[in-house]
Amino acid sequence: MYAVLGVSGKTGAATARALLGQNVALRAIVRDQTKEEIWAAKGAQVAVADIDNTRQLAAALNGTAATYLLNPPTYGAEDPFAEAERRAEIFVKAIELSDTQRVVVLSSISAHLPEDNGIIHTNYLFEQRLRTLAKPVAFLRAGYFFENWGHSLGSAKSEGILPSLLSRLSVAIPMVATADIGLVAAKLMQEFWTGQRVVELAGPSNTSPEEVAVAIGGALSRKLKAIAVPREAWPDIFAGAGMSSRAVRAFIEMYDGFNNGTIRFENEKPQRGSTTIVEAAARLVSQPC
Repeated sequence: MYAVLGVSGKTGAATARALLGQNVALRAIVRDQTKEEIWAAKGAQVAVADIDNTRQLAAALNGTAATYLLNPPTYGAEDPFAEAERRAEIFVKAIELSDTQRVVVLSSISAHLPEDNGIIHTNYLFEQRLRTLAKPVAFLRAGYFFENWGHSLGSAKSEGILPSLLSRLSVAIPMVATADIGLVAAKLMQEFWTGQRVVELAGPSNTSPEEVAVAIGGALSRKLKAIAVPREAWPDIFAGAGMSSRAVRAFIEMYDGFNNGTIRFENEKPQRGSTTIVEAAARLVSQPC
């Protein structure tokens, strides 16, 4: 039995689907009881638990060979960094109270850096606390989520443009589809290791915003042009998405890092997924974020 937290989110759902697709016993952990029937219908055992309740969470993890978890986004919080540390503390205590045998933690490119990585610093803090566990832990550091481009689909469809906060439009960076994250996470959960390990994951090849525009344009059957969003417009964009002022500053720092090359993998050769940019674009267009 394998437990997955965050099945209502993109990577948690992808991991759960990957496990079910391999006929592996899955326990989907949900906060909202209304989601129970959805995952039960897919063939999963379902546990309802408040992830802020240590004992409920520990009970949900009991009897599992491995657990997948992530740092839930709290971008509206006044201090998302303090929230990451608070949630990590709860997860560590719940894991220690439970008999789950090993843990796979979703993290991020650049989470090895203690500074200058913006909102990714929440993952750095999350990793640091999870590293205190005595049980085997694997940190899955993913590249830039391809699904982030879902926020630009409206402009792509209506105006034929693909707005990009990645300002160097011809520069390729590590991107990855959540389907690949789910497949690798499911594989890691079924492996055996001791101590701690880090797996850095990107798509089959690095990708530029201009290449993304071609791929999404192909999926939409229209020509798209990638355009760089002026940096002075970023604060209003992030604030409009409901982020706190501190989160806004952190997201700006992160995108500055992508644009100046600060945001990078710890190792030069990450593991590569199999989902091509064309496949990822087709899925994004058919099931937009």
